[in-house]
Amino acid sequence: MLQQVVSRSQPQLHRILGMRDLIFLVVGTVIGSGIFLVPGTVLRSVGNSVSLATLVWLAGGLLSLLGALTYGELTALKPQAGGLYVFIRDCFGPLPAFLFGWTLFFVISTGSIATLVVAFGNYLTEFVPLNTFATKLVSVLVILISCTVNVRGTRGSADLQNIATTLKVVAIAVMAAALLYFGKQFSFGSSEPSQIAGSSLASGFGVAMIAVLWAYEGWQYVTYSAGETVDPQRTFPRAFLIGSAILMGLYVSSSLGYIAALGPRSVAASNRVAATAVSAIVGPVAAKIVAAAILISMFSAAHSIVLTAPRVYYAMAKDGLFFERLAHVHPRFGTPALAIVAGSIWSAVLALTGTFEQLLTYVVFIGWIFYALAAASVFAYRRRQPDLIRPYRVPGYPVTPLLFILAAAVLVANTIITQPARSALGLGIVLVGLPAYFLWSRNRKERYEG
Repeated sequence: MLQQVVSRSQPQLHRILGMRDLIFLVVGTVIGSGIFLVPGTVLRSVGNSVSLATLVWLAGGLLSLLGALTYGELTALKPQAGGLYVFIRDCFGPLPAFLFGWTLFFVISTGSIATLVVAFGNYLTEFVPLNTFATKLVSVLVILISCTVNVRGTRGSADLQNIATTLKVVAIAVMAAALLYFGKQFSFGSSEPSQIAGSSLASGFGVAMIAVLWAYEGWQYVTYSAGETVDPQRTFPRAFLIGSAILMGLYVSSSLGYIAALGPRSVAASNRVAATAVSAIVGPVAAKIVAAAILISMFSAAHSIVLTAPRVYYAMAKDGLFFERLAHVHPRFGTPALAIVAGSIWSAVLALTGTFEQLLTYVVFIGWIFYALAAASVFAYRRRQPDLIRPYRVPGYPVTPLLFILAAAVLVANTIITQPARSALGLGIVLVGLPAYFLWSRNRKERYEG
């Protein structure tokens, strides 16, 4: 195991996050814009079958829950800042852990923030006329606000996240309830057979499942803040379970609400299904309501990533495998301030240049390789440290983690098979981190030997 570079005499992170904070982080990170857009793709993929589409949403939620329960054991066992990075480092070595953190910093987390804030600026034009320059300026301003709040304190940042996520959840729940109550375009007691069959249906189900898994993606970010969580052995498993249940409820009810308002065929044909459904029930002015809900949703998702992801860069730096100053904790605010600022600056660069679109397209599927690797850590820990006290054990072991790993493998394999060129480029971007890893490893070795 790597010997940490930063002295214990330096300021350390404080445990101040409770179960409520973790639940809001799970929900807030996952729900971005997917629930407002993805249901049409899911229905198209399963031949407009409502029952199959609902099954896909439930199955995707259950598979995500399997991963969350697995991570619950891991985080309770190793409640340290960095989460997945720590699990991969301990069980599979510093190189894959570094490549995970490297990809997270340069593409996955920062690219996700850039995607969300750019979309935020675009949706803001529903309320305020903005030119291209002003839209980019708004995107950077959102990053600056979130960065400032996060630097000044984890407690204040979590409070803002809790408020934004509450508003988002309430808005989605009210929307779903209104659509289900007033919608008259589809009777859920009627038969709605799929328009495709056989192997095509199986393939379509797989495509729909991939879209749904992308929509559920993001709950793993909360593990990065394990070093700041109170009573993590009890808090994480419960937060994962409750957060996953909330997500499944919101996703299924929203999907059914869209269908009630528009009917399966109209939902399948729409790429902005939330705005279309609400407009059909309430009227054109409702598009503004949907746009406001999406703005809150995207800010909440972006803010949660700014809150959690820098803890990975902080952990890497403590191991001597990233910029050394990112391991420093601010003596007054108690946050990894420089790690937060560094990630925010790179996010702003990606947002301003637009390069995040290409980078995320190539790399985001690779994140699931690391998610599967982190889940596999539960087997390594149990084999190497069988007598270690485990305050929480993943239920259904070993089936639970194996099913999640299998789902991740299928998602990655599907991407490689259907888009080999994109997959090769994504892998190339990740492997660019190899020279950086060996450089930091050499510098770290020289520092200790010197």
